[in-house]
Amino acid sequence: MRDVTSAQSALLDWYDAHARVMPWRVGPAERRAGIVPDPYRVWLSEVMLQQTTVAAVREKYLRFTALWPRVEDLAAEEDATVMAEWAGLGYYARARNLLKCARVVAVEHSGVFPDTRDALLGLPGIGPYTAAAIAAIAFDRPETVVDGNVERVVSRLYDIHTPLPEAKPELTSVAEALTPTQRPGDHAQAMMDLGATICTPRRPACGICPLIAECAARVAGTAADLPKKSPKTAKPTRLGIAYVAQREDGAVLLETRPPRGLLGGMLGWPGTEWNDAPVAAPPLEADWQQVPGEVRHTFTHFHLRLALQVAVVPADTQTTRGGFHGRADFRPAALPTVMRKAWDLASSALPPL
Repeated sequence: MRDVTSAQSALLDWYDAHARVMPWRVGPAERRAGIVPDPYRVWLSEVMLQQTTVAAVREKYLRFTALWPRVEDLAAEEDATVMAEWAGLGYYARARNLLKCARVVAVEHSGVFPDTRDALLGLPGIGPYTAAAIAAIAFDRPETVVDGNVERVVSRLYDIHTPLPEAKPELTSVAEALTPTQRPGDHAQAMMDLGATICTPRRPACGICPLIAECAARVAGTAADLPKKSPKTAKPTRLGIAYVAQREDGAVLLETRPPRGLLGGMLGWPGTEWNDAPVAAPPLEADWQQVPGEVRHTFTHFHLRLALQVAVVPADTQTTRGGFHGRADFRPAALPTVMRKAWDLASSALPPL
């Protein structure tokens, strides 16, 4: 990097002209007009966007803010309702921490988010990245925000060949040197926009990049090869069985998963543990039938192959495991993705109502 000040200025000029329009963002024109970001909405969007695409988050964010326009509204909601609305975003521990954080802010901070990175780190579910993002974007603190897009941009700007994840401290250090004291929130969003729209993983559009004059990887001809990444270890495959019971009146048997662990607190089909040799008794006595095929789903650390058993039971059937949900109240969209896949496959084997 030959001239940090010139790079900062060029990036902000580009952002002023090309900032992406997002429902949670206060754009540069609005900022100039004196509109300031709502920390609650910045926090909500940042939690939703962790390891999730902008496209997947957009509608969920709009629905959350329509249902719960203030942090106090979210804090007062029942856990099950929020978890159901979160379905589809994955990483469900985030939803549990979302509620914990909302309640701490509502009760202990009178509904006002702390305005520094260190204070934000004291809230449930807020780690270094999220704390820096909220401090910079919501409060214009000169904090350095480093996500995957930013790592890619700075690795190319400085032609850094150390592979990820080993390169993270080095990339964070150079990103920090690039962070201005003026408009740090806009700078953070500009870096993310640049990585998402121009400095893309494949075929970066170097010819229209505002930082072309400063990019060491462009000069070296290595931009398309960066950032380097260490080889990934193969994910193991786990097996499981899910039991889908439907009463003759259409009600389906669901249970709430334990609060801790994968999909904690979410509704799902009763089933086995997910391991190498799943064994478990069905949730009730019935004429269980194996469904042809299987559900396949990939989590962060493993692949899952889920066999399905279905049964139709009398309308007066009761169970001590989970509970029956009437068809009028059953929303497949409120299930986690893997459970929704299971319902889609099971539906093909159940008689129509």
